[in-house]
Amino acid sequence: MRVGTAIVLIWLVIGAIAAGQRHYYDDRKASCAKVGTIAVTILAGPLNYVGVNPKVHCKTPQPSK
Repeated sequence: MRVGTAIVLIWLVIGAIAAGQRHYYDDRKASCAKVGTIAVTILAGPLNYVGVNPKVHCKTPQPSK
């Protein structure tokens, strides 16, 4: 169980580093697409270094008038 936890933790740290290298943390304006892209990049972890470049495109509903 400890080995599995360590592997998952290392996987997520590598994903967070990949998101930082892509400058995803630089923009202060949060949006659905930005947060989704950061989350998917972190979850993809080491796959980012073999060419996976996940992007999320989403639109939030506009308020009614």
